Amino acid sequence: MTTKEQKKLILENMTSLLELPESAYQMAKDRYEDIGDWLGRDESACKDNDPHIFPQGSFRLGTAIRPLVENEAYDLDLACKLREGISKGTHTQESLKALIGIEIESYRVARGIKAPKEEKHRCWRLEYQDDLSFHMDIVPCIPADDSRQHLIFESLRKSGADDYFAGTASKTTVSITDDRHPEYRQISENWHISNPEGYAEWFVSRMDTSVRSILEKAQVDEMPLYKRKTALQRSIQLLKRHRDIMFKDDSDVKPISIIITTLAARAYQGETDLESAMSSILARMGDFVNPTSPRVPNPVDPAEDFADRWSRPECKELNLEQNFWGWLRQARSDFELLWESDDASFITEQAGQKFSLKMDTAELRKSLGLGVASSIAIITPKEHTISQPAKPWRKGK
Repeated sequence: MTTKEQKKLILENMTSLLELPESAYQMAKDRYEDIGDWLGRDESACKDNDPHIFPQGSFRLGTAIRPLVENEAYDLDLACKLREGISKGTHTQESLKALIGIEIESYRVARGIKAPKEEKHRCWRLEYQDDLSFHMDIVPCIPADDSRQHLIFESLRKSGADDYFAGTASKTTVSITDDRHPEYRQISENWHISNPEGYAEWFVSRMDTSVRSILEKAQVDEMPLYKRKTALQRSIQLLKRHRDIMFKDDSDVKPISIIITTLAARAYQGETDLESAMSSILARMGDFVNPTSPRVPNPVDPAEDFADRWSRPECKELNLEQNFWGWLRQARSDFELLWESDDASFITEQAGQKFSLKMDTAELRKSLGLGVASSIAIITPKEHTISQPAKPWRKGK
């Protein structure tokens, strides 16, 4: 049986292998700042619309991990918000996307990016192929109107948020483009909404309750979170990698990152060391799945359900809910196995099989202060098969 300190060292060793190099963050930052400058230049078709480029998703939250396959492209998700001169009464979603698409295309040509820009349902994609490869997805958006922001504000207050958070988060709500929307090509008040800035603020509030706001008011936001690396962020990195390995043969049915991130952040209780944080998150995150819709509410838009696909008829064959509970059971089992053994060879073997991480057995043995030969028997790991999903697991049932 390893000590608490040894468990922490094992996890820290693993997360160090998952962490992106500083150069990846810097390169991503340089690239999105460059696009922001391009959109704001005098010749830009968007220059009068006060463009604002900012990162969202794992790069913004500091939970990005190395790709499973070496040389695989990193995903960098951005939002491009035009803050002036465009509303749902003056532009359709299609015309907003086309306006930004013109500038994205001229940027691609000016920077010598060979791959053509690609139109996705909600965004434009640029593919960089140089020292580090990036998929850069840019979602066009405009600020949500006052009435929609007020609805979000009231919804957040009803869910228990205080006035400060409800007011701040509701004001960063945006209306986004989506070519699957039935009114995509017509003037309409009915657009999908999103709130990556508000979600980032909520995530920071879970990391550190003393921090009330990180949102920058500048033209281009900084990406400060990746340098902080709290126990919450590292725990999410480990959970995402475990998920990726478990579903590497069928990634379409895996639990999505926003569900893992949201439940882990809700379960996190401010633990400062990684072992305590991971133990708490694994034990508690399932408790934050609601029995009825919304099963996993968006913390900055409680009416939105991140797990809405679990119950959609067209997704029934994917067994998404069963896969989530199956993955959580397997994660609990695999982390427990890592912590129960004091055999460095077994630990490195498990890190390779369950996380695709190559740990040095001799170095690990030395750092943990273990002997060359362990007297503890190797434990046979338990496997949770998801092809025949068990009854959804919940604490207390």
